[in-house]
Amino acid sequence: MRFEASLASLAPDLTVFAPVRDSGMTRDKAIAFAEEKGLPIDVTRKSPYSIDQNLWGRSIETGHLEDIWTAPMDDVYAYTADPAGPREPDEVVLSFADGVPVAIDGQAQSPMEIIVALNARAGAQGIGRLDMVEDRLVGIKSREIYEAPGAISLITAHQELENVCVERDLARFKRQADQRWAELAYDGLWFSPLRKALDAFIDQASIHVTGDVRLGLHAGSAVVTGRRSVVSLCDYELATYDTGDAFDQSLAKGFVELWGLPSKIAAMRDRRAAG
Repeated sequence: MRFEASLASLAPDLTVFAPVRDSGMTRDKAIAFAEEKGLPIDVTRKSPYSIDQNLWGRSIETGHLEDIWTAPMDDVYAYTADPAGPREPDEVVLSFADGVPVAIDGQAQSPMEIIVALNARAGAQGIGRLDMVEDRLVGIKSREIYEAPGAISLITAHQELENVCVERDLARFKRQADQRWAELAYDGLWFSPLRKALDAFIDQASIHVTGDVRLGLHAGSAVVTGRRSVVSLCDYELATYDTGDAFDQSLAKGFVELWGLPSKIAAMRDRRAAG
């Protein structure tokens, strides 16, 4: 579906032929056909997983995973180590400029190089394993296993830097745009006009997402332990509870009264209505 929806956008004059699908060949029959014809495939009857993988992550389905109660076997994973395994914790500092990752531990690298490095380092800590039942576009629910150590680490750091650098209302709206963007990508509408328009909005919203985030990598988790930015909206003098607080506390009383006024009026109405 994703390939064909993309091809329809890029070359609407082409006709797509999918012999295995269109012939009604099931997975076990496809494996038998490949064995009979000597076709070099990694899938076997013992390990019949359907696997898609690229730089950003790896997805695995079918086989024993179709029973949603059954725990994944160890042979499912390739990008990540056992999160419970003994190892020393790792620490990494990720740098962003206008929302784009530009450096790791102070060394300038391309986004691709950063993802490769994080796949190795976060993967060694067992980070990025996801086991979920998801909704396919056609309405069927299916179980899928994902491995995305670099992606999970980057997303964790990026979201925290947004918390520091993006104004509240813009951040709230961007989360909605992010969700819709992800749905378009998942549903195979990568080349749709809406996805392109959302890209323009996300680029604009990311202009001030610049700075560094420190992550602790250990036991399957990427945890933010520090953040800094020259364009941070976090003002110590406004946020502190200690002496030197620059926020005028006398403003709070009137604000609280006005903020709670609609709820107060509704409560009084309900009390009257109840007799």
